[in-house]
Amino acid sequence: MRLDKYLKVSRIIKRRTVAQEACDLSRVTVNGKPAKPAKEIKPGDIIGVRFGDKEARFKVLIVPEGNVGKADADSLYEAAE
Repeated sequence: MRLDKYLKVSRIIKRRTVAQEACDLSRVTVNGKPAKPAKEIKPGDIIGVRFGDKEARFKVLIVPEGNVGKADADSLYEAAE
């Protein structure tokens, strides 16, 4: 699954266009490297997202086939250290 779509489906970022813009501005990293919106995500990847001056890091647990319900979205990832 593409990085921008994963960020939207997992509800880390609310809209796919916002996720694409964040990637284009180098605010999103995958495994410590800046990532483009089309980067393929797989379980075990560490995604870092800068929100202003704070950075949140997430470990990908599951890459879903399609859309996911709101209640299940937080089961796709866990906080990474």
